[in-house]
Amino acid sequence: MNRFLPVSYVSFIYFLLYLPIIVLVLFSFNHSVYSGLWHGGTLHWYKQLFHDPNLFGIALHSVTIAFLASTIATLIGLLGAVALFQYRFFGKNILNLTVFVLILVPDLVLGIAFLILFHSFNMPLGFWSLLIAHITFCIPFVVITIMGRMSGTNKHLFEVAKDLGAKDMTVFSRVILPLMMPGIIAGWLLSFTLSFDDVIISSFVSGPSYQILPLYIFSKVKLGITPELNALCSLILGFTMLLTLLSLLTLRKAKSKS
Repeated sequence: MNRFLPVSYVSFIYFLLYLPIIVLVLFSFNHSVYSGLWHGGTLHWYKQLFHDPNLFGIALHSVTIAFLASTIATLIGLLGAVALFQYRFFGKNILNLTVFVLILVPDLVLGIAFLILFHSFNMPLGFWSLLIAHITFCIPFVVITIMGRMSGTNKHLFEVAKDLGAKDMTVFSRVILPLMMPGIIAGWLLSFTLSFDDVIISSFVSGPSYQILPLYIFSKVKLGITPELNALCSLILGFTMLLTLLSLLTLRKAKSKS
């Protein structure tokens, strides 16, 4: 009885959180176009998505930006995490604080800041502005993910490798990279998901020449929610859940080995 009440309460909270998502997925199979009532199931809207060449190009834009941003952010974040964890240098505490501040700063503020920055340098809004912005807001998440993995690693391993004559590059490639690989993969998957799903920052730094999927969906919502739009959001939801599951499995596998 004592355990039943907390479990019921938590289950009810999760039900309220996931109920809108369940409704969205359910109505992506609705046979009616503009109706809040169920008119029978169909796969027509999913088939229609795959026959839209413009939508395929926009989805390819989003995947390209997310892949490049997550890859570059992971490389920079890995080097930053190693520097913050292993070395002592002037301004280390300030840099460490800055990483957490970038996560806490609202996306609205970051979007306006990027817009002002690009306008100051007369940089046209499009592919490069989106890529730079996405790399920037992904880096802190990568640093924290990899540092979380490093905090559970024996720091003396790096010192032992140096005592045995290994140089910094050898320690990085032979010791740090193998140990940090689960955190690196998890950071990359998290960055890809954040970049792929971003709306607020992208709406400030994207131009008419390069459209991405989240902004396309946001513009379509203004005209009304259709089953085709529900089907598109359901596919994105499934893709995002797959990446999240891969990230969790990678971290769990790393913990079991350690």
